[in-house]
Amino acid sequence: MRYFIKLAYKGTGFHGWQLQPNALSVQQVVQEALQILFKKPITILGAGRTDAGVHAAQFFAHFDTDAIVDTDDLVLRLNAILPNSVVVYNVFKVSEEAHARFDALSRTYEYRIYLGRNPFLTETAWQWHHQKLNVEAMNKAANYLFDYTDFKCFSKSKTDVKTYNCKITEAHWVKNENHLTFTITADRFLRNMVRAVVGTLTDIGLGKNKPESIKMIVESRDRQKAGFSVPAKGLFLTKIVYPKNIFM
Repeated sequence: MRYFIKLAYKGTGFHGWQLQPNALSVQQVVQEALQILFKKPITILGAGRTDAGVHAAQFFAHFDTDAIVDTDDLVLRLNAILPNSVVVYNVFKVSEEAHARFDALSRTYEYRIYLGRNPFLTETAWQWHHQKLNVEAMNKAANYLFDYTDFKCFSKSKTDVKTYNCKITEAHWVKNENHLTFTITADRFLRNMVRAVVGTLTDIGLGKNKPESIKMIVESRDRQKAGFSVPAKGLFLTKIVYPKNIFM
């Protein structure tokens, strides 16, 4: 039988979700915890790959096993084994064909900037000590993203993908006192895409480029034309949407 596991993790100290040969990953610690409890090898497949240091407020993975008698008890026992930086919220049965990665309809990320210094946010926000950002200009530039689907300019240069097309349905900045948050939703994302988008938009917020410049950047399909990749610690995967028919 196939089960989804709903979890969250603080990415600090992990080299992303995906298994790494010589580095600690979130997939590794969750998989090892499941194997301890089931007393047999368990392979889990995640909703996607997050880079080293990136966090997930909501993440899903699936695994196959015999019928689980008490999923609530399994959640309790998993959380007793897992490190404090990883928490399991739920384990639930899904259809046999359900896939945590390929069935996802959309993913939402937030990039969090703290305007100033805060010792309690050193690992979960990019602390901004530079000149003031023009949030209005950054939002104007973000609106141009809806006009495009090919985002090769924001993709990590050496990556093996069949298409650079993504359908962005949400992209905006919100400022709340010293907290500045960029939210972006799409059907899929390229490697390093969100961090490159944020870097490009902050350049515009600093007045280095005009909001309209993002059109030239996207149309160039050239990573060197886009902005720098902002620090991973400010990036959170916050929501994944699936079709209702995969749930039992």
